[in-house]
Amino acid sequence: MKNILIDWKNRLKKGHMLSVICILLIVVAILGVILYQKQREYRQASENSYNMAFSELVDYVQNVETYLAKSLISSTPEHGAETLTHLWREANLAQTYLSRLPIESQELENTEKFLNQVSDYSYSLSRKNIYNESLSEEDLNNLKELHGYSVDLENTLNQLSEDLNSGRFEWGELTKKGTVAFAQQVDNISKESFSNLEENFHEYSGLIYDGAFSEHLTSSEPKGLTGDDIDENKAQEVAKEFVGQDKVKEISNLGFAENATIPVYDFSITTNDDETVNISISKKGGHVVNMNSNRDINTEVITQEEANSKALEFLNSRGFPNMEETYYLKQDGIVTINYAYKQDDVIMYPDLIKVKVALDNGEILGVETTGYLNNHTERNLDNIKITEEEARKDLNPDLEITSNGLAVIPTEWKTELLCYEFKGKVEDKEFLVYINAENGREEDILIITNTPNGTLAS
Repeated sequence: MKNILIDWKNRLKKGHMLSVICILLIVVAILGVILYQKQREYRQASENSYNMAFSELVDYVQNVETYLAKSLISSTPEHGAETLTHLWREANLAQTYLSRLPIESQELENTEKFLNQVSDYSYSLSRKNIYNESLSEEDLNNLKELHGYSVDLENTLNQLSEDLNSGRFEWGELTKKGTVAFAQQVDNISKESFSNLEENFHEYSGLIYDGAFSEHLTSSEPKGLTGDDIDENKAQEVAKEFVGQDKVKEISNLGFAENATIPVYDFSITTNDDETVNISISKKGGHVVNMNSNRDINTEVITQEEANSKALEFLNSRGFPNMEETYYLKQDGIVTINYAYKQDDVIMYPDLIKVKVALDNGEILGVETTGYLNNHTERNLDNIKITEEEARKDLNPDLEITSNGLAVIPTEWKTELLCYEFKGKVEDKEFLVYINAENGREEDILIITNTPNGTLAS
């Protein structure tokens, strides 16, 4: 009897285990089906998103081609300005949807460059039309060249659209290719379509013209980054010298940032006061790109004027002469002051350096020189075509001018304009108005905000 009970018990155990295993297999199978369905839904959503972006891109490129064609035959500045404004908008939108496709930007570099220049150039020409200037023969030739490329781009996208609609490829096939060169990615999918996209622009190097957005002016090569390349040891010596050899207790190498906008050697310095200073030295020329340290500041002893004086003294001693204070902001016992380079009494706003000063003892806690290193150079200031009096004529008569002078201002296209800078008031608001010193156009207006913690402009 006992043996019978034991046998029955063992059979129950085996049956129970079998049931558990079966249940687990069923659960795994159900989860697998659910995950598969979710993955399919995700892939489909991605495909739909890419298809929509591509469809919008095709439409906007078609509009770019249409407006470029219209700009070639527009006969009045008024209609030309309207056409070119539409062109500027459509090219911008085409860039937006191109960036949403699952292709890395470097693989479409020339295509992006083309759309970007269409956008910038059309905006530049629209401003000429707004000021009732007709387009020159060179302008029309440039537009004709751009139109030719836009036709090629439109044809290629139309071919690709056919390949997409016929199922010759899916966007997922591109994303699976990883970092393989784009031309190789698409070559096996359709030799007549996507692989031709960049080929259309193989010889397109950009327009060379003496205008606001000419290729040489938009070069990304930092103008102020002079000198030969240095090694890590030399960079370390530059860092110690900048902070002050007598203040350095220990220095540690944090590595080389090769892919930064300005490649730099990064260091951490421990001072004799056991404070930490982080500093970056450019590989090219051994320039200080930034320096920063933080500590608690409980009292504000020195004034803004004293802080400004100490910052200027520091800049002069570190090889940055002729700097002028522009704006500042106080926060947590620290004042951050913006300085711009001054050449022959002309303020160079692109050549910007920021300095952090502790308000308890005037210690320099930080320096950032990116603007200066990217833009600093001696400018040619001979293109002044109008007098200050002529520049004043078009100012708002309600503007009570308090000061004026010449200034070079940056544009959003990384170019520069020489302007008369007029500072003035209308009722309780302060303004800065910039009038182009070459043609008298009103280029920009800024509102000055004065607060107990600083002076800012927007």
